[in-house]
Amino acid sequence: MKPTLKAGLKHSFSYTVPVTKTVPYLYEESPQLAAMPEVFATGFMVALMEWTCVQLLESHLDEGEGSLGVHIDVSHKAATPPGFTVTVDVECTEVRGPRASFKVSAHDGIEEISAGTHERFIVGWSRFERGVAAKLSKAGVDA
Repeated sequence: MKPTLKAGLKHSFSYTVPVTKTVPYLYEESPQLAAMPEVFATGFMVALMEWTCVQLLESHLDEGEGSLGVHIDVSHKAATPPGFTVTVDVECTEVRGPRASFKVSAHDGIEEISAGTHERFIVGWSRFERGVAAKLSKAGVDA
């Protein structure tokens, strides 16, 4: 990773919620989830927060590097219907070796819908892929 990755960096990303990012679409094979209201799903909200952190990190990583989410602690305080635009704001609060920590929040134009923290681990993709291949091999699955 580049030395430009430091605490204090901020990034925002806005996304208009389609119906396909609502609770019934999380696991379409689940009749319990399919019966729930069409509002922005917590799982998709978490992924949007991760996506925003990945965008912040992108220009600060070396070629062949990426990041993996390793911890998330967020609230989901309010329902957001499809068609609303959710804006995620992230701030890098600490860089400790290959670990980057973030303060994250999301707003749907009416109210804050989420706030919390997220951590990502910077990895070299080739090393990570070797680890996955070793795990598959150990399980007797061809990569």
